[in-house]
Amino acid sequence: LPAFSPSKEIPIDFVSIRIITSDVARLVEFYERATGVRAAWATEDFAELRTSGGATLAIAGTRTVPLFAPGSARPADNHSVITEFLVDDVDRVHRNLTGFVTDFVNEPTTMPWGNRSLLFRDPDGNLVNFFTPVTPEAIARFTR
Repeated sequence: LPAFSPSKEIPIDFVSIRIITSDVARLVEFYERATGVRAAWATEDFAELRTSGGATLAIAGTRTVPLFAPGSARPADNHSVITEFLVDDVDRVHRNLTGFVTDFVNEPTTMPWGNRSLLFRDPDGNLVNFFTPVTPEAIARFTR
């Protein structure tokens, strides 16, 4: 195989991730409460939460899947992706989510790469990581 060489001619921006769910309203309500971001609804089957950093979490119902490719996505079947949010104080967020989030996977923990992370599952079982950079190296990576 030829060596990979990134193209300088084609600009690419990562703008969103989309979660397919069988209950759009429930998942939107969960993420609005967890993030403090109000969703913008396009239809009853599609809403977006736009973060201050420019990324978007899109939440779509199963009826949208055939518009792309029938059978290509199933709700509540993610076992490989973690949706991550940068927050100012992960320990404060953990205190605020206690009693609301029912499936904490990991309490706030400082990771070897310098982020303090809180890992939990949303109502569909998707992994969510709220994190705060705490070491000088991690802080430098996320300074905007």
